[in-house]
Amino acid sequence: MIVVVLICAVLLASAATLAVVRAEKGPSMLDRTIALDVFTTTLVGTIALEAAWSRRTETIPILVVLSLVGFVGSVTIARFASVEPEGERRIKTREEIAAEEAERLAAEDDERDMAADPEHGAEHEPDDLAEAEPAAAPEVDGTTGPEEARS
Repeated sequence: MIVVVLICAVLLASAATLAVVRAEKGPSMLDRTIALDVFTTTLVGTIALEAAWSRRTETIPILVVLSLVGFVGSVTIARFASVEPEGERRIKTREEIAAEEAERLAAEDDERDMAADPEHGAEHEPDDLAEAEPAAAPEVDGTTGPEEARS
């Protein structure tokens, strides 16, 4: 058990060291945020390792609180770091919404017209498909279709 605990301690220490280095170097705010989240996770792992080594359960509330702090911190920073398009930062008026809807409908009509145009693709009439007779099934064991196969 001592060997396992020592290996885990070395791995956690190296993860914490690398996380601190990444938090210091950056280069962006999100890199620093992820590094601090990794550091929080290694701290939780270290406390869990100590609890397993000493066979104590008093540290479970500390583990839960640290996990929640790490989660809430990551979600909060992700929320504020998200990039919104310039047009999405305000509430649109009814006229703007109606204009966008009219543009969308016009674009859909243009696409429909292009699809129905014989120069841009094959035009399929629904009546032609309904009137076409089904092809006869290939002959298997002397039968030509499902009607003869049933008898």
